[in-house]
Amino acid sequence: MLLGDCLPSAALFLSCCLPNLISNAVAFNSADANQLTQNFGQTGAQNHTVLDVGEIVFVIQSQSNSFHKKRAEDLKENILKQAAVISKKLPNVLFIDELEPRQSAWTIVPAIPYFADTYGRNSSWIFFCEEETIINLPKLLMTLQKFEKSKNWFLGKALHDEESTIIHHYAFTENPSAFKYPDFSAGWALSMPLVKSLSDILRQDPPSSDFTIDLKHEIALYIWKKLDGQELTHVKQFCSSASSKAAECATTFNSALPVCGSPVQKEDIFVAIKTCKKFHKDRIPVVKKTWERQAVHYEYYSDYADNTIPTTDLRIPNVERGHCGKTFAILERYMKLYIARTSWLIIVDDDTLISLPRLQKLLSCYNPHKAVFLGERYGYGLQAGGYNYITGGGGMVFSKEAVKKLMNSKCQCYSNDAPDDMVLGMCFSSLGITPTHSPLFHQARPTDYAKEYLAHQIPVSFHKHWNIDPVKVYYKWLAPEEEKPQHGQKNMKQEL
Repeated sequence: MLLGDCLPSAALFLSCCLPNLISNAVAFNSADANQLTQNFGQTGAQNHTVLDVGEIVFVIQSQSNSFHKKRAEDLKENILKQAAVISKKLPNVLFIDELEPRQSAWTIVPAIPYFADTYGRNSSWIFFCEEETIINLPKLLMTLQKFEKSKNWFLGKALHDEESTIIHHYAFTENPSAFKYPDFSAGWALSMPLVKSLSDILRQDPPSSDFTIDLKHEIALYIWKKLDGQELTHVKQFCSSASSKAAECATTFNSALPVCGSPVQKEDIFVAIKTCKKFHKDRIPVVKKTWERQAVHYEYYSDYADNTIPTTDLRIPNVERGHCGKTFAILERYMKLYIARTSWLIIVDDDTLISLPRLQKLLSCYNPHKAVFLGERYGYGLQAGGYNYITGGGGMVFSKEAVKKLMNSKCQCYSNDAPDDMVLGMCFSSLGITPTHSPLFHQARPTDYAKEYLAHQIPVSFHKHWNIDPVKVYYKWLAPEEEKPQHGQKNMKQEL
């Protein structure tokens, strides 16, 4: 029996439908059922309107890569199964990678007018979630029911910065913790009136930002600026990890490191480390103290041959920024010497901190015989036909097939100091190869991210040594468990 088979009054719903619904529900438990009953009764008595699941449009931050698309499809199936128990009117569940414009829909703002035009009349909420967000639909309905759907609402689990950070363009320098932005992994919601207001603004004043770096912060900032200080409302039922209060959660998040079988063998990964002579004595020792021993095939690429490391001189003059010439020389060398022996190439900076064992597990979910370009995704000029790219500092991962297609395309740097990661983004875009985003790669230091955001992550990389002890950062965030006690004993001996 479905909700639509009963008369619309709350009382009849409670007596007629709910017991039958509960017995067949997906992801319902007795506590959910009792609370749902109370919620419908209270709502009917107060304003005679019950939020129907069909009034929610779910938008999954999906990706075109087959592994990610399967995860998104599984989540969609779960949402629809839960909804079918509650109502005849099933919700719309959308994949963001299938919306237009394909290059930029993931940044949300370009899709706002579409949401307003297509769903503005019959929907009350747009609910955004990640592929691994776990949704308890009855509790989500109860949570959204608390907010008057005719008003502007921006709901989510609130994050804040402890200090001003480069990834947020040093916004709110005087008091960075005052500004709240949503943790996407917990899900976040916009009421339809707010969506319509944003749509009206966008038609008259399209966004002009060149770069998309940290979308969750940039979305909150855009809403705050365009809607007269509209702030994020923290919703405690939107959760990003299991806790003692998990029973209250309408959403949680699967924070386990994705594993799709046996980890990729370390012999199947080639690691290219970009450096230059001036950093040989301070940055390279950090790599050797931390993650170098995890690699089997690796080389340090420099502008100077130093046999004590050793480094390979690529005959590319060092430049202060960009390093495109060096990166493409690395790709050419990989094609000539290593592509027959390995399936994966990762290019990192000499101040990148990385866990190769975690990368081995992650890569088990991708096919090296398909063109895969993986890491932390940024966007450039997306409002004006730009492109996406994998930012270099956190590590750029290439399948052997991606390297082949790139090098056979003859796409090249326009100068040695062009930004290598952005040029690669342009090249892959021209080839129709979409970068695959993983939030486990990080362009910045742990201190540049909200504590609660990192709390539900198993990171693969961080970047930069500025104002930190990189060895301590590595052992805190990235080292295998078996290495940590040894490191602690060494430190204790040094202190004694």
